[in-house]
Parts: sequence; C-alpha cells; structure tokens
Amino acid sequence: MKTIPARDPRTGRINGEVENWTPAKISGLADELRRAQTTWQGNGLSHRRRALEDWRDELAQRSEAITEALTADTGRRQISRLEAQKPINLIDYWLKQAPAILEDDTGRSSMAPTVDWRHVKTPYPLVGIISPWNFPLALAALDAIPALLAGCAVIVKPSEVTSRFVQPLMESIAAVPELQTVFRFVTGDGGAGAALVDEVDAICFTGSVTTGRKVAVHAARKFIPAFLELGGKDPAIVTAGADLENAVRAIARSAFGATGQACQSLERAYVAREIHEKFIAALVETAASISLNDSDPDVGEIGPLIFAGQAATIRRHLDDALARGARVHCGGNIEHHGGGDWCRPTVVSEVSQEMLIMREETFGPVITVSPFDSTIDAIALANQSDYGLSAAVFAGSQAEAEAIAARLEVGGVSINDASLTATANDVEKNSFRFSGMGGSRMGPAGMSRFLRKRALLYQTAPAASVLAR
Repeated sequence: MKTIPARDPRTGRINGEVENWTPAKISGLADELRRAQTTWQGNGLSHRRRALEDWRDELAQRSEAITEALTADTGRRQISRLEAQKPINLIDYWLKQAPAILEDDTGRSSMAPTVDWRHVKTPYPLVGIISPWNFPLALAALDAIPALLAGCAVIVKPSEVTSRFVQPLMESIAAVPELQTVFRFVTGDGGAGAALVDEVDAICFTGSVTTGRKVAVHAARKFIPAFLELGGKDPAIVTAGADLENAVRAIARSAFGATGQACQSLERAYVAREIHEKFIAALVETAASISLNDSDPDVGEIGPLIFAGQAATIRRHLDDALARGARVHCGGNIEHHGGGDWCRPTVVSEVSQEMLIMREETFGPVITVSPFDSTIDAIALANQSDYGLSAAVFAGSQAEAEAIAARLEVGGVSINDASLTATANDVEKNSFRFSGMGGSRMGPAGMSRFLRKRALLYQTAPAASVLAR
C-alpha cells in the first residue's frame, strides 16, 4: 500500500501517513457504491432521512475524536470544534428542506394547452467530491449531505494535506451500515483525484483555480457536470459615512480569522480618502490585539499556516509588494515557532494593481488598504480582478450600500458586515469569473443541482394526425 506523509502544521514535522488510493481501488469502490445506490434511491426519502439522523447522532458522540483529528490536520483546535459541528448543523437543515425540493412538480404546458406534465426528479447515481485543505470536512459536508438526501451515492477525497480526520469520520459512517454502502471517503494525491473524476457522474470541487480548471476540462471530456468553487480576492468598500468601528471589526474578522485561510476572506479594502488614515490606524490597532496561538492551540486567535507551500506564496506576494514600493504597517513576516509557519495579521498600503498581492489570491492573514475619491472609482477598483466570489460594502445608509453592491461583479455581497456567506449557507449565490461555475451550493439549489428532471408529458386530447401538405 502506497502512503502519503502527514505533516503537523504546528511543528512542521511528519508525524503520520495516509493511504494513497490507486485508480484501480477507487474504481472498485465506485462500482460497489453504484450497485448500492439503486437501493438507496429506491427505498425513498424517509429511509435516507433515518440514516442521516442516525449519522448525526454518531457524529455528535464522536465529535471529540473528529475534532482532535482535524486539529492534527490543520493545527487549530477552536475552529476544528466548529468544523466538527458543521455536518450536524447541515443535516438538521437539509432534513427540513429535502421533502419540498424532492417533490415532483406538475403543471400544464402554456405552449401546448392539452398537454399536462410532471417532473420526476432523478439523482445522479454517483457524485464525487474533492475538498480543500483549509476546511476539509465542512466543505465536503456542504456538498455531500444534500447529495445523499437527493438519492446519490457519494465518494469524497479530501486534500492530501489534511486527511487524518477521515479515519474517525469513517468510523462514524460505518456505525450506520445503510449509509456506509453509499458514502465513503478515499485519500490520496492529485492522481487519486483524477481517478475519482473518471468514475463519477458529477463532480464537486473546492480549491484553486489552477486545479479547478483541470477538473473542469476532465469533466467536460466525460460530459459530466462540474460544480466548482474556486479562489477569491474579495474586496471591501468603506464609504465616508460608514460606521468606522463596525467596518474595522468586521474586516479584521474576515481578513485575519482562520489565519486568512478561507476563500471568502477579505484581501483588499478600498476606503474613502477622507477616512483612509483613520481606518488604517484602527485596523492596525485591532491587528496588534490579535495573538498567535503558537504555544497553546486553545489560547490566541491566529493558528499556523496549514500548507507549507502557502507560506512561500505569502512571502512572495509581500516581497514583490515591498520591492514595488508598498508599505507594511504590521505583520509582514513568516515566523517560525516550534517548527511551524506562522503569519501575524498584516496590513499593507501604498499598493498598485501590478503587484502580485493585488492580483493573486494570497490566502493568509494579509489585507491591502487603498484610498478612493469616488464610489465610481471604488467600484472600478474592486472589479479589477479575475475573481468574483464575494465582497463587502460598508456605507452610511442601506440605499448607498445597495447601489454599490449592485455594480460589483461578485456572487455575494455582505452589507455592513463581512463574509456572511460563510454562515448563511441557506442563501443561494453563484461564483462569478474565475471563482467558480455550476449551480449554487447554497440554498435549495445546493440539493437540486444533484437532480435531473425527467418530464412525463400527458396528452389530454386525441393525438394529432399527420399534417396535411
């Protein structure tokens, strides 16, 4: 059996290993799940609901073990506790939503008034999910739970960087035998991910644009749908009339929380020139109050950089910005504590669009701050990006904020707060530009995207004869 080394982000040491599944083994598992999916779908929603309810109870009982495994993977304990709770919350949500979404639709054709119709909703038999290293369980569950309730079988492959949580999670799934027949996790590198795409009928991927493009091309060759949520370079706009204290608090939480390792983290702030200096001073003061939790994972707000390669990206972005004349107000260094890589909250100003830090996703606790003279300028600057995931607007009135939000080329805009899409998972949104494609993973579409509609057409009048010439 081939394995992949498992690294402890807090120490930088290799202290474990996970299996690197072969394409042949993934193919065998896919065949097994396909056979079981027919029964899973045929037994109906009530059967699937009971299985998910049982799994929810198992997750609750094993929460501490799953939390500790996620902590080993990501180096952070408080967020891991929240992440271990996420599938439980999602099950509760989808158990309530599923009946209405899965119910057949009926109607009469407006173009052919004698034709009645009914939609029979048919799930994709086998869905593949590839989840990223920053929230490997939560983002897998966001796709897997609605797919399972829709009647699909599901295989998940998390990032090889964070796969140790799979063992206790699979123990929770194994405790629900009917669920285990259609829901499994595999581990492995990019080769295992490619093999997974080969075997499934639909693929969900969360991760970088570079890898997402490869997944999309692979899926297109197979003629299967790809649901992609990719990177972000999320902007915030703060107008002169905004509540400055509130804006600073929300932007700091978004930019620095989870060590900035979230796709919806704010990475660019555009602030009205008349309050620009005050904003920077307040943001730097807030940043200084946020501490590393390098000595104790339960004390402090900033965890380690999970992926060693991300430290190099952050350093490259900062070095490039400094070489081009940027100013770093706080943070700005990759620190090494106990063998791990750490970065304190970093605020950068005097930036220009040619800098890497303005164009590429940094994915760390780093935010740039730029002044603007008019909201037209602010909107243009915010839209000057290949990405279009989400944004935030802080303004003196809701009308002002909405007028700005309506012109931002992003899928979700938080008004007078930031990164609300991370918690409001019941609100549909799409990803713009390179930030993704496919149906929304939020709200009712999060389940309906796994269903194809088969139309049954009923003629209520005598069938037509051959048309006369």
